Amino acid sequence: MYKNLVATLVAACFISPVFPQTKAQTPAQTPAQATAPTAATAPLKIGFLYVAPLTDAGWVRQHEEGRKAVQAALGDQVKTTYVENVAEGADAERVIRDLAATGHQLIFTPSFGYMEPTLKVAQEFPNVKFESITGYKTAPNVAVANARYYEGRYLAGIAAGRMTTSNVAGYVAGFPIPEVLQGINAFALGMRSVNPKAGVKVIWLNTWFDPARERDAAMTLFNQGADVMAFHTGSSAVMVAAQERGKLAIAYHSDMRNIAPDAQVLAVTHRWGAYYTARVKAVLKGNWKSGKVWGGVKDGMVKVEGFGSKVPPAVQQEVLARQLDMAKGRLHPFKARQPVLDNVGQVVIAQGQTLSDMEILQMNFLVQGVQGKLP
Repeated sequence: MYKNLVATLVAACFISPVFPQTKAQTPAQTPAQATAPTAATAPLKIGFLYVAPLTDAGWVRQHEEGRKAVQAALGDQVKTTYVENVAEGADAERVIRDLAATGHQLIFTPSFGYMEPTLKVAQEFPNVKFESITGYKTAPNVAVANARYYEGRYLAGIAAGRMTTSNVAGYVAGFPIPEVLQGINAFALGMRSVNPKAGVKVIWLNTWFDPARERDAAMTLFNQGADVMAFHTGSSAVMVAAQERGKLAIAYHSDMRNIAPDAQVLAVTHRWGAYYTARVKAVLKGNWKSGKVWGGVKDGMVKVEGFGSKVPPAVQQEVLARQLDMAKGRLHPFKARQPVLDNVGQVVIAQGQTLSDMEILQMNFLVQGVQGKLP
C-alpha cells in the first residue's frame, strides 16, 4: 500500500477478476465523452482497484466486501467491477485511466501508493469522481478516507497483555510509516496498560504482501520468545504460522478464525461497506463532494470481534467494555495518564495530554516497551 515512503508523510498505513474488455467493444472516446452515461436509466459504473490478489481474508478482502455491499444495497442502479493485484505506480495509473476512459463514473483506489496516480488521472477526467482510500491529498473530484486502525490495535493489545505468558509479543510490519507506527504503539500501550512487564518485538518487511516472508518473520519472532503475534501486512500468513506453532495471534483486516481456529485471540476488522455505499448514493443523488474522512470505532469503520475459543469470558468482556468506552469518547489510545516515553527514554506524550490528529498522522517514534529502531 505504500512505496518510497518517508517518516514525515502525513497519513498512511480481492465475482470475476477479469477486467472488462470495453475498449474492444466501443470506439475511442475523449475523457468528456467517456464520463457521460448513455441513458438516464443507465447504471452508475463504479471501479475498484486492489493492490494485492483477492484472497479469503485481508486488506483486499475487506474492500471487496465493501464493493459487494454497494452492489447489494443499490442493485441495478450500479454496475461494479474490480481489478486485482495492481502494482502501485505506473501500473496503477494505467488501470485507473482505463477505468475512467471506459465510462466508470466513480473509482475507488484503496492503497496509499495509488494516491499520486489517482490525482494525475483525475486531472484528465474532471467529470469522474475518485475516492483515494488511505491517501491524504484531495482535489475537486478526489476525496480521501481512512480509518483509525490504531483504536482496534489498542483494544487488541489489552487482550494480548492478558493472554501472554512470556510477556513478549511479536509484530510483523510492512513499512515504517505513520499508520503502521500508530498501530504498533497503540498495541504496546494497550498491552502495558494491563501488563506493565509486556514488550513488543518488531520485524520490518518493507512489503505489504509476501506470504512466505510474513510467515518466516512470525516464525523468527516465535523463536525469540513471542507467544502472541500481531501484524500489519496483507495476507493471513502470520495466522497460519501461529496455528502451526500452537501460539496465539491477532487477526487483522478480517476475521481469520477459519484459517487459525485455535490461534486467533480476536480480529481487528475494517468495515468499508457503509462508507462506500454512502459515497455512491451521493453520486447518484448529485451531491457528492470532495472531502476527508477519518473514521474509527465510533463510526463503525473499525471493530474488535471474533474472539477465539481460548480467550476467557472475562477478557472478552473487558475488551468489549473498553471498545464501548472508545465509542463513547471515554478512552483514547494516545491520552497519557502518566508520561509516555519513547523507547529511548524521551517524553513523547506529557502526562494528561492527548495527541492531536495531526500529531498522530505524523507519528515517527516507537513507545517504551517496543524493541528496536526505525529503519
